[in-house]
Amino acid sequence: MDEFLYATGTFPAVLFTAALVVVVGFWLLVLAGAADPEVFDADLDADALHLGGAPVAVSGSLFVALAWFLTVSGSVLATRTGWPAGTVHVLDVAVLLAALYGAWRLTRALVRPLARLLPGEPGPSRHDFTGLTCVVRTGRVDGGFGQAEVTARDGSTALVQVRQAPPAGPEEPLAHGSTGLLYAYDEAGEFFWVAPFDPALNPRRPQPPLG
Repeated sequence: MDEFLYATGTFPAVLFTAALVVVVGFWLLVLAGAADPEVFDADLDADALHLGGAPVAVSGSLFVALAWFLTVSGSVLATRTGWPAGTVHVLDVAVLLAALYGAWRLTRALVRPLARLLPGEPGPSRHDFTGLTCVVRTGRVDGGFGQAEVTARDGSTALVQVRQAPPAGPEEPLAHGSTGLLYAYDEAGEFFWVAPFDPALNPRRPQPPLG
């Protein structure tokens, strides 16, 4: 035990001992709900070191833990070979470089299967269609029936269930080919509320060239 504790507090393992304390503290905050495991993803790019596929915090924490383990193991082995302890020697630098390379390779190997267990980017939601225009594909739309085709912002199309509230004025109910505006989504009924919309007011409509 004394040999292990000495190795954790001397070069090169001491470099990663301090980092490991920070990593453990960070994940304790994550468990307590006080930190976001993806907080570093906007500022750092794990792909730059080929450590992508998982949040930067996961890849970085794994790298630090592996580097710490390898430097401690290397220091203990070096001491047992009779290498003098207490000062920085060439063998200590070699242990550090070998640990960095080994931790990088092991992290690359572990991140890929680990990424499959982590939730990916959130998929498209029906709520993303709210505020978009659609084209009615059924003969009528009323309070209990109707379908329309909507084009998402990424260019993909979908056929959705739509319902129209009873007109409060003289406006006519939507019919096949009419343009409507999806203004709300009903979770219980799994349909969109739609209202008539003038295609000329659509900001996404291609504009004629000037001149």
